[in-house]
Amino acid sequence: MALIDPFLERAVKRGQLTLQYPNGKSRTFGKPDPELKPVTLRFHDKSVMRRILTDPSLGAAETFMDGTLTIEQGDVRDMLSLFMANDRWENGKSKLDANLAHRILNKVKHRIDSHNAARTAKNNVAHHYDLSDRLYDLFLDVDRQYSCAYWTDPENETLEQAQLDKKAHIVAKLAIEPGMRVLDIGCGWGGMALYIHRKTGAEVLGVTLSEEQLKVARRRAEEAGVADKVKFELIDYRALDGQFDRIVSVGMFEHVGVPQYKTFFKKCRDLMPAHGVMLVHSIGRAAGPGVTDKFTAKYIFPGGYIPALSEMIAANEDNRMFVTDVEVLRKHYAFTLQRWYERTVAAKDAIIGLYDERFFRMWTYYLAGSEVSFRYGGLVNYQVQYARSRDALPLTRDYMLEAEAKLRERYVDPARQTEAAE
Repeated sequence: MALIDPFLERAVKRGQLTLQYPNGKSRTFGKPDPELKPVTLRFHDKSVMRRILTDPSLGAAETFMDGTLTIEQGDVRDMLSLFMANDRWENGKSKLDANLAHRILNKVKHRIDSHNAARTAKNNVAHHYDLSDRLYDLFLDVDRQYSCAYWTDPENETLEQAQLDKKAHIVAKLAIEPGMRVLDIGCGWGGMALYIHRKTGAEVLGVTLSEEQLKVARRRAEEAGVADKVKFELIDYRALDGQFDRIVSVGMFEHVGVPQYKTFFKKCRDLMPAHGVMLVHSIGRAAGPGVTDKFTAKYIFPGGYIPALSEMIAANEDNRMFVTDVEVLRKHYAFTLQRWYERTVAAKDAIIGLYDERFFRMWTYYLAGSEVSFRYGGLVNYQVQYARSRDALPLTRDYMLEAEAKLRERYVDPARQTEAAE
């Protein structure tokens, strides 16, 4: 019996996994399950077993990236779904954790990496967001929304529609009024800032630490003829001054770093007048505080950390801002990541042309692993609203529903719109 066999016997009960060993033998684990596709893996040398037993998540990722673990039946999404469906967060302690020594080392490394001082924050952002412009065009929606979409009918609606609905959902909560100034912290490629101005007329300042995102955002504002109303700057939020009636931050809080949480909330409070309102949209942990998994920290988001809701609330408690609304989006990011994964697979040749096959395998592992973490693991998405005054917002949430109904619109493909005009 191979050393990995007892681990797989515990890890796979639902669904069927066949493992082909380096010596040519094979063994099947689990039982067929209609909800899970059968998967066959091939280990090309003995080191694969050792690396997986030491740290299942990182070991599987790196051996898959290197090609010493190959998937002979199914794909990486099927493989990760099989393991995570057998290790659902709500069922208790994970069977896929690294061994004790590696967990301790990971915690120490996490504490160092998550400091995220201003001098390192820009490098961390560049690692991910300054990748090829073309890469993001290949798998994101046309507005390049690189965050959780808002799905009302995931079986039938498009990614473009769900991302458009996400913007309406967020802007409705901000209760923006004519003449207001809005700050978008972590503005990405400018889609949210441009949407806010288009829908409300508010002036918007978007800030980012990504030089590539800044170029695209400024170009989009120029092309839309609104560069005097929607401006973008390459600046750390800690260096900002001025006053903004509303602050929105979508998909940026994951990069703040736990030691900087209080700094973040205090700075946001200082940037708003008494009637100021802020909304933070962030991936979150359904459990308490934890650490970033080694694969994500090493290859995807160095310095990144997914917060627990308790951390998002506690960091603001001495700040005297009211938490005025909390919404938990449970499976919405799973549906979003599923679409990103499908588009990435469809663009395989183009992505390999941009980088190489190892990068493509890394990217699909990242997207598939993230999807199954929302589908079976302990990840959700939080939208938390903060206000400086108890009187800054209407008494009930009804205003959000009314505003969202007015903001929502049907997505029209620009290419089809052009064809119709011709």
